[in-house]
Amino acid sequence: MNWQGKTVGYAVTGSHCTLEEIMPQVKRFVDAGAKVVPIISNTVMSTDTRFGKSEDWQKQLKDITGNDIISSIVDAEPLGPSKRLDVLAIAPCTGTTTSKLANAVTDSPVLMAAKATLRNGRPVVIAVSTNDGLGFNMANIARLIVAKHIYFVPFGQDSPEKKPNSLVARMGLIPETCYAALEGRQLQPVIIERFRDEV
Repeated sequence: MNWQGKTVGYAVTGSHCTLEEIMPQVKRFVDAGAKVVPIISNTVMSTDTRFGKSEDWQKQLKDITGNDIISSIVDAEPLGPSKRLDVLAIAPCTGTTTSKLANAVTDSPVLMAAKATLRNGRPVVIAVSTNDGLGFNMANIARLIVAKHIYFVPFGQDSPEKKPNSLVARMGLIPETCYAALEGRQLQPVIIERFRDEV
């Protein structure tokens, strides 16, 4: 995949247990020649967890991309009129963000970035990570999966016995899904047996 001349928005929401897994994917974009604009949700901006401190995750994103982080709605809004992004990846995308995006709620930098990208008819790629994917949030996933210009990183059940409603994307396929989305294609298959492939 050649990303020379492309600008990728990489938006991170508060699935804190997944943050370590997505950092190498950000680097893959950079190594392939893309300019990567990091965007983080309010939760990632302000929350320390057992998976790491907010300031450490922010430092990693800045160090990998070489760019300042967009962390406010005001700073994300110009992404629309400037047409700065060729594609936006929301990875990981929590159930909360999925729900709000499906219901046209724009109350975070990540959601504003998504709105700005979609207004330009450019692809938004979702790497879902939610404990409620096969619960109430399935309705929101269904709404988004048929929406124009929205694509999903292939996903599956990560822990079907312990967390039967949980869905998590195969984070290693984020760049491939974004590349396909630029061509107007949904990477297939969308539904995968994630837990079996990663045992």
